[in-house]
Amino acid sequence: MTRVAFVCVGNAGRSQMATAFAERERDERGLDVDVVTGGTDPAERVHDSVVEVMGEEGIDVSDRKPRQITPEDVEDVDYVVTMGCSVDQFRPEGWTGESERWDLEHPGGDGLDAVRRQRDEIARRVSDFFDDLEADGGRSSER
Repeated sequence: MTRVAFVCVGNAGRSQMATAFAERERDERGLDVDVVTGGTDPAERVHDSVVEVMGEEGIDVSDRKPRQITPEDVEDVDYVVTMGCSVDQFRPEGWTGESERWDLEHPGGDGLDAVRRQRDEIARRVSDFFDDLEADGGRSSER
């Protein structure tokens, strides 16, 4: 089994979208992938705008709760993808997995169109990530 973690600061937007898309990719492709998510400073709830734009894609994230990412969460994770934070903030000592950073700005109060653009970019990146996993398990840090 391959384990993947998607982490951002609040775990209320970017990482929640990435996790939902990763779960969909895993299920559609029939891959043995476990997906973990969390934030370095979790929010109280998933952003309403994220719930709305993911609903437009047929994905319900309304019941998800932001959570703190811990070193224990990633100690046996193969790949960590960060968005707006650094793996150094929660990486356990001796961790030998791979990490990559997706430079995705937090859309803040930019409105639904900005969140939609970010959703679509995240969906593309997650699909590319799973293409690599499915092809040969190799990953590129050039995302």
